Amino acid sequence: MVSMKIKTGIALSIISLLTIDVFSQSTVIDDYQKFFAIGKGNNKEIAIIRKYKDKEKINYLGIGLNDLKTYILNAENAKITTTPWKTILEQYDSAPYIKAIKAAKQKSTSLQNAGIQHGDSKEKGISLTIDLCPSHKPLDRIIFSSIIEEFKKFKTPEPVALSITGKFLKTHPEDISWLKNETDSGALEIIWINHTYNHKYDPKLPLDKNFLLEAGTDLDEEILLLEKSLLETNLLPSAFIRFPGLVSDAKVFNEIIDYGLIPIGSDAWLAKGETAKNGDIVLIHGNGNEPLGVHDFINLLKKDKDAALKNEWHLYDLREAVKKEFEKNN
Repeated sequence: MVSMKIKTGIALSIISLLTIDVFSQSTVIDDYQKFFAIGKGNNKEIAIIRKYKDKEKINYLGIGLNDLKTYILNAENAKITTTPWKTILEQYDSAPYIKAIKAAKQKSTSLQNAGIQHGDSKEKGISLTIDLCPSHKPLDRIIFSSIIEEFKKFKTPEPVALSITGKFLKTHPEDISWLKNETDSGALEIIWINHTYNHKYDPKLPLDKNFLLEAGTDLDEEILLLEKSLLETNLLPSAFIRFPGLVSDAKVFNEIIDYGLIPIGSDAWLAKGETAKNGDIVLIHGNGNEPLGVHDFINLLKKDKDAALKNEWHLYDLREAVKKEFEKNN
């Protein structure tokens, strides 16, 4: 278990219908760990997946069973029932959050691109995911400025999901600050995807022994430390994870699910020449190392500009797209 003290100031961008702990000052977090329970209140059901201490007070981080949003609850006011993860999977198997996890698990044996690859295909548009792997290059801000420019007519935050690593988070403070400013201004809504803390990669190793499959990998460090680092930076972890290199095996996949996370892949990695279709989870890299993917996405925006201006083509919130796909009776 990862147990570290982290000074954290959290400005939450969501409003919990349960009791939510909004930190206005720096906070020391201790004993951040996996913990499973069900929280209920105001017609909301939350699958609690983390527990930690804030100034000796217990708090929880959870995922909405039906909306897939992230909530932080204060233990002094929240009503929770400690529930094993296996029981949550069984008793709430009709909830979109659990349906998504089980659907992802059906693709757990693929060495590459395991997990959910698309949302609701009936929607006219895509869910954009941008990977921020470790890099010494700056953020490709043109991706975000292009999105803001193309959709500014609608004056609503445009949803973008960022798969972020701890190393990028720690080495690009100016870029993270810039992204925060864009969200604070109402231009963007960012869903933060766990892309592990270190994003291990050894070019000398084969795929089946690389990335998270490398010998000696500490999953608690990779998963929990990344989440804690996001909280430290006033950012809220989501229910999603993207495997580094899109590489996993059945063992690691199942271990990741036991953290309460939904693995996502991609149905359209633009830099590889894959075409984005309605409902696809689209992948590009925004860490300065994939100019072709950035170029292709900007061309996609231009191509669909007329439809976007007519409100007929959208960027979709990844949480909403997955929710709609799995709230169906299938």
